[in-house]
Amino acid sequence: MSCSCQSAAALPEAVDEADGGGACSGAESFALRVLGDEMAPEFKAGEIIIIEPDGALKDGSFVLAQLGGEWIFRQLRRRGDGWALLALNPARADLAELPLPDLAAVRGVIIQKAVPGRRRLSKFYI
Repeated sequence: MSCSCQSAAALPEAVDEADGGGACSGAESFALRVLGDEMAPEFKAGEIIIIEPDGALKDGSFVLAQLGGEWIFRQLRRRGDGWALLALNPARADLAELPLPDLAAVRGVIIQKAVPGRRRLSKFYI
C-alpha cells in the first residue's frame, strides 16, 4: 500500500459509507496519523493530519488521493494542462511523480497537522 497514513486500510469503506449514508457525512473532516518519511520534512512520522473531504484544491495543496485502489498522501502540483502528486522528501528519489488525468482521484485536502503532545507545533494549511 502506498499510503503513508495509519488506518489507511479502513479508508475505502469509510469513504464509501460517508457517500452512501453511513454514520458520517461526506463533508466531515477526519484524522490520520502519518507513517513513513515520504512527506518529510513538512510531515514527519507520528504527526496527525486533518483531512477535509470537500476542501478547495489548488496548486501546492497537500492531499489524500485514491489511485489504483490504494490511498496516497502527497502534494498536488499543476503540470501543464494536468496535475501530479509529489512526495516531498528529497532523500526519496525512488518515489516517482504520479500524473493525474484529472482531480477525481483526490478525496480530501489536508487542512491541519498536529504533533502529539506539542500543541504549539500545530500548523494550519487553509
